[in-house]
Amino acid sequence: MSNVIVVFLAALGWLSQATQCAGSRILVVPLDGSHWINMEVILKELHSRGHKLTVLHSSNSWYIPSNSTFYTSITATMFEDGVKKDYYNQVLLDVMECRESAGFLRSFYQQRLLTNMLATGHKVLAEVAATMFDDPGFMKRLREAKFDLMLTDPGLTIGVLLGNYLKLPMVFNVRWINNGESHFAMAPSPISYVPVPGSELHDRMDFQERLKNMLLYIYSLIELYFYINPAYSDLFKRYFPPKTDLMTLEQAADIWLVRSDFVFEFPRPTMPNVVYIGGFQCEEARPLPADFEAFMRSSGEHGVVLMSLGTLVSALPRRVTESIAAAFAQLPQKVIWKFKGEKPSSLGDNTLLVDWLPQNDLLRHPKTRAFVAHGGTNGMYEAIFHGVPVLGLPLLFDQFDNLLRLKVRGGARVVEVNSLTKEGFLEALTDILETPTYRENMRRLSRLHRDRPMPPLESAIFWIEYVIRHKGASHLRPVAYDLPWYSYFCADVVLLIAAVVAIVAWALVFICKIVCCRRFGKKIKWE
Repeated sequence: MSNVIVVFLAALGWLSQATQCAGSRILVVPLDGSHWINMEVILKELHSRGHKLTVLHSSNSWYIPSNSTFYTSITATMFEDGVKKDYYNQVLLDVMECRESAGFLRSFYQQRLLTNMLATGHKVLAEVAATMFDDPGFMKRLREAKFDLMLTDPGLTIGVLLGNYLKLPMVFNVRWINNGESHFAMAPSPISYVPVPGSELHDRMDFQERLKNMLLYIYSLIELYFYINPAYSDLFKRYFPPKTDLMTLEQAADIWLVRSDFVFEFPRPTMPNVVYIGGFQCEEARPLPADFEAFMRSSGEHGVVLMSLGTLVSALPRRVTESIAAAFAQLPQKVIWKFKGEKPSSLGDNTLLVDWLPQNDLLRHPKTRAFVAHGGTNGMYEAIFHGVPVLGLPLLFDQFDNLLRLKVRGGARVVEVNSLTKEGFLEALTDILETPTYRENMRRLSRLHRDRPMPPLESAIFWIEYVIRHKGASHLRPVAYDLPWYSYFCADVVLLIAAVVAIVAWALVFICKIVCCRRFGKKIKWE
């Protein structure tokens, strides 16, 4: 009976906590594209719990609808207004050209290409933010709404700037930030075993790899402080306290909901205000539409290969698609290929081209044998969740690092798009299909990924409501963020100790000289 009372009281306490923040007003500034897929999952769950959501986005958003049943829209000129989706197709061609360089230099050439893109992108973001801040009517509207929380993806810095200016508690739904992975902005990152984003290195590096990692880390600092921060300098002077920079504003966040799981990521230092929600968008499969289900069942004992290259890049070079189609035609398996563009002439009868596919539900289907993917974070976690081996075709950004991590875990092979041939692609895909260790390793990762005390989505919602209930979580924010670099690294202490040691050593040498001189003088007199 006592146990029942304890459980009842615990449930009552949880219910009272939940009702304390029900109906809270949350301002949301999401990032478009595949990032919106993640944010939308969280927003729907928050709405179901009674929170009032206001989403700030572009009127020309690619994926964020202006009319929604679970949030109110505020439209403004945003980053997406100046960028077309097919822009990334040109970036893909430029990256493919960089990939032709030697292995050590390739990462630097590729990063230089991204630096130009980031510098331009942050200038646009700073201009967009300045337009908002300079509009008194817009800012008055935000203040009068009396929001309880800012929920944002800091890949779009507008939410970070607005959240700090409005003095709102902030929660980040984050993986990438400014010019790299979020941990480099908020946690110690020893470069002896923590790969710098874009390095395509694992955590066990030899000397040459550590040299490459160090050089890329130095380059990332130059990129941040000489290309990205200056874009916001005028905005900071006009609207923020002296010595404000982008990193300072980002480190003010109360909770970082990081879309990572150490089943996938390499272990590394972390912080108390970081919550890991990698794979939170994954869900158990729902029944397939009738046409997809019929196609899957028609594959017989050989099963189906699924191919999708994400939401942003709509087309590969023609020679690449022809090679892939010709290789697919040689398989005993059937293939579902999410494809946009001109139909390949070498397409086999076993391959179905579609504009859209229910990726999560297809990956869970028992007939699915392999997943050909570009290495986006969402797709990688869905593959892990359902235990499906991956043949990777990395194209842009973090996809090279993502697929390397899965390859190190034994669940994937990687093929370079710029050197892809029919024979090479077919050999790699056949290896994935016929070597059982790939599937065994992915199923092991799936078991590890699912074995956690609380589903990651519930964890994300708990910490968002935690920040609302307590009007922030400053007690979890490390003081390291406020220390100058010389205090953080104890450079002043080391300098003092070195000075004391030098003085003591000098004094000892001086005393020894005096003693020796006196003894030597007495010896000469005695003789």
